[in-house]
Amino acid sequence: MKSTGVVRKVDELGRVVLPIELRRNLDIHEKDALEIFVDNDKIILKKYEPADIFTGSMEDLIDYKGKKISKETIIELVRLAGMELKEQ
Repeated sequence: MKSTGVVRKVDELGRVVLPIELRRNLDIHEKDALEIFVDNDKIILKKYEPADIFTGSMEDLIDYKGKKISKETIIELVRLAGMELKEQ
């Protein structure tokens, strides 16, 4: 892990401000979602990027009822259901 040398205090609501330099470098914008991980005594923030709920793939995603599914997964599910997919 690389130290940035930046220290911030947690406010009374539990908020921490991320410096603009970090947000620019990591392409984090206002209203972007961050995923929170815990690793022993460390809190890790990562820009949230949606992925296929079955495979974790991040390519060719389709939104279905609020969930992300890749086209590849849809094709595999059609085959598992014993159906044929007609190409358009």
